[in-house]
Amino acid sequence: MNESRLSRDAVAGAKSDSDRSPTHASLRIAAMNLLARREHSRAELAEKLGRKLSGQGDYAELLNEVLDRLSEDGLQCDRRFTEAFLRSRCNKGQGPRRIIQELGRCGVESALVSEVLSNSEIDWYEQARLVAIKKYGEEPPKDMRDRARRMRFLQYRGFQADQIGQAIESA
Repeated sequence: MNESRLSRDAVAGAKSDSDRSPTHASLRIAAMNLLARREHSRAELAEKLGRKLSGQGDYAELLNEVLDRLSEDGLQCDRRFTEAFLRSRCNKGQGPRRIIQELGRCGVESALVSEVLSNSEIDWYEQARLVAIKKYGEEPPKDMRDRARRMRFLQYRGFQADQIGQAIESA
């Protein structure tokens, strides 16, 4: 009886050691949990899952397999992430330059970003005008100092110089 107890304990101990190393299924579940909250770029998922794996060895190949499979299954798509990110940031009043910069930080390829931006039907001039009106109202700038303040604000939001100029002139 003691022998069977020892063998069960040994098996349980071995099982818990193997459970600590990530498997394809455990990485996939972790990735799906992240994707259930919001869209992620492939690079973001790799970074977040990589943090979970840090100190456990080199699992880069396993991680790439999981990410490839998620893409094949349609659960992760950089294009879908980029489109959702663009909509989200436009709703927050951000301009194209800032959106491009943030997508670059998320690890999205610049060619994909350019394609999604060019295919979007966003009127950036109108977007800049609406952001300026929301912040400052429809009154034109009182003086050069006020004009410069408005320009800096729109520049910080990521709008281009021509978009800013037209937004301030039409306000």
